[in-house]
Amino acid sequence: MADSVSLGSPGEILADRYLVIGQSIILDLKPGLLPQIPELDNLYHIKAYLRLIPYRLHIPQVYGIISLHEGKSQPEILVLEKPPLSVDSTYTQVHLCSQLTAAWDDASSMRQMNWLWQIAHLWQPLLTEGVGSSLLDPYLIRVEGGLVRLLELRFDQQTAPTLSQLGVFWQQLLKNAKPAIAEFLKQIIDALIDGEIHSSEQLITVLDQGLTGLGIASCGRNSPIPSTNIKIITQTDKGPSRQRNEDACYPPSGVLVSKPPQQTALAIVCDGIGGHEGGNIASNLAIETIEQEVMQLTSVADENIDPFRIINNLEQAVALANDKISQRNDTEHRQGRQRMGTTLVLALPIGHEMYITHIGDSRAYWITRHGCYQVTLDDDVASREVRLGYAIYREALQHSGSGSLIQALGMSKSASLHPTSQRFIIDEDAVFLLTSDGLSDFDRVEELWETEILPILGGNTNIEDVAARLIEIANTKNGHDNVTIALVHYQVKYCEPDIILQADIPTITSTSLSTSSASKTVDLTPRTTNVTALGNEYQQTQIISETKPGRTAKLPLQLLIILGVLLGAGGLGYWLKIQREPQSTITPSTPSATPQPTTTKTPTP
Repeated sequence: MADSVSLGSPGEILADRYLVIGQSIILDLKPGLLPQIPELDNLYHIKAYLRLIPYRLHIPQVYGIISLHEGKSQPEILVLEKPPLSVDSTYTQVHLCSQLTAAWDDASSMRQMNWLWQIAHLWQPLLTEGVGSSLLDPYLIRVEGGLVRLLELRFDQQTAPTLSQLGVFWQQLLKNAKPAIAEFLKQIIDALIDGEIHSSEQLITVLDQGLTGLGIASCGRNSPIPSTNIKIITQTDKGPSRQRNEDACYPPSGVLVSKPPQQTALAIVCDGIGGHEGGNIASNLAIETIEQEVMQLTSVADENIDPFRIINNLEQAVALANDKISQRNDTEHRQGRQRMGTTLVLALPIGHEMYITHIGDSRAYWITRHGCYQVTLDDDVASREVRLGYAIYREALQHSGSGSLIQALGMSKSASLHPTSQRFIIDEDAVFLLTSDGLSDFDRVEELWETEILPILGGNTNIEDVAARLIEIANTKNGHDNVTIALVHYQVKYCEPDIILQADIPTITSTSLSTSSASKTVDLTPRTTNVTALGNEYQQTQIISETKPGRTAKLPLQLLIILGVLLGAGGLGYWLKIQREPQSTITPSTPSATPQPTTTKTPTP
């Protein structure tokens, strides 16, 4: 690893806006201003960060660059936002999150397995972008509670890393693996090293076996105490500036659902699009259709659940809702802006897993005691520009029409629809917030989560009161739109099982994977179709400018933003250098950026 960046002493101000907190850590004192942007020619050298934006839950994103004054060791520094840092409430104590290898010993068997499961999901996307070596460097692999987060990306050598090398890297974890999974992990690691596991999909499927076994065995198969308790509450309001409410939600607004005793817990938020009450029709039709379809998924016992089949069925339900809305549009001869549609975000908790599917810009946030994480990526022009490697996100937000949607339910045939489906392992208490942009605009969630939502996890408030408070905040601090939210409070009771898991490696084959949908679905990002000619596909996308208030300028309004410079590098110049001169030693996967069909919200008169 190269020498770390020397930014100066703590307290020093860089470029008249960045406060030095520590080595390679700075604080932006002017987050409302656009940072200095890399030159267009240099975007190629940071394209891995851009194209991997669907994985920003695990990978920091490019914030901008800093041009230092003459006399400094590096003229340009690449700045990354949302690195794995632990920050106290006063912003006076900031340090890097622990390395996975350091936190491993104290983690539960479920969390140990969860961390490896996340790495397995990241393997192919990072390998595709030429940065798979990042997952073989213990210094770069950090953990923030149950989340695996990378400090930065590291370019691969001329020869890409292999799963066998990943197995060798994981060997160091065996010594302190929890007894229930020690033999299971040994079998997986041996299979990786010996080449018996030859794809990340195969590795994921084997790890899923272990996670399912742990979930069933937690607290005993016949224990009267459920391993998870889930509560869901929704609220919707037309807001102070709209004549009608085109949003919709499930369960119905104000209804509290608890699992148990209910067998199924499902939350849906839809934000309708189209005038003449079309948005209201579309959002309610979507919820009615999806609710009926999804309820059929949850009658299967936990041990028989196939995650890939659930994701496929969720996407089929979304497609069915899309077709019903589209058919209604066709029947009523609606064209262009007159077509009604809706955004969608849904949460389906099953056992120790949370399934999230979304279309459009309605969002899902994951709140734990460690932080608040936006787990969905808006289907808008700005996000697409970044996925294609054309701009960094903060620059893309300034472009005309950056907030215009590129897809929504009801605007086109299902063949051209690409819902985002994700799956998360829940190994600690958490709250998921689903919200329309009536609340999420102007970064209200990032502003309020710690004071309004986090107390749920401490038992200091209930979700009914929090839901009402969120609607109040949306109406008073935003107020430009309808607002709809759903809160999903996930309580986890986990006991170390007294079983010894065994890996069933021989039965996991490429053939069986292809017959399920594992080869087509990536749990942590959108299921998309690879396109060989991105430029041609991009030109076919039709954009309809959106004039909805609050969508044209989305630079964050938080007072302070903690940033990290490119550790072990020295900034953008280092990236340019290693493109020409790869490192001599290897250091111990997103779908290609794919443009999508375009739709846009039409403001209600």
